[in-house]
Amino acid sequence: MALETILLAVGPGDADRIENLAQAVVDVAKPTGATVVVAHVFTRDEFDDVIDRLDYDPEGEISADEVAARHATVRELTDHFVDAGVTYQVRGAVGAHGETIVDLANEVGADRVVVGGRTRSPTGKAVFGSTAQEVMLSSPCPVTFVRSD
Repeated sequence: MALETILLAVGPGDADRIENLAQAVVDVAKPTGATVVVAHVFTRDEFDDVIDRLDYDPEGEISADEVAARHATVRELTDHFVDAGVTYQVRGAVGAHGETIVDLANEVGADRVVVGGRTRSPTGKAVFGSTAQEVMLSSPCPVTFVRSD
């Protein structure tokens, strides 16, 4: 099966993983010609905070796609894709991280989802939950986990 669409899900904790995430995605997308959908998922509070920081008019129409495209993590990732000659698009969404990533994977017809995270103990996962774990269990396609320590 040829890869056509890779969903790269990023969030607030991924700023320290940009190099690893970009390289993992370029390594797969470039030789296959896949399009990368860089998806930044915000909780409602995160979205409101970003809107405040970016000085948007709170009364105006603000799309999650536009906010995601202006986010530093997304801009840095897309710079890597431009340099590598990888086709990409940016999507933004507001909702629960894991569930919304799975919804986006279905929506864009992803052939693979890429998520980042830290290595955590089984106890840490049980106590705090894990977006990556939720995506791995619910994704409609294979998931690649890019680990950072």
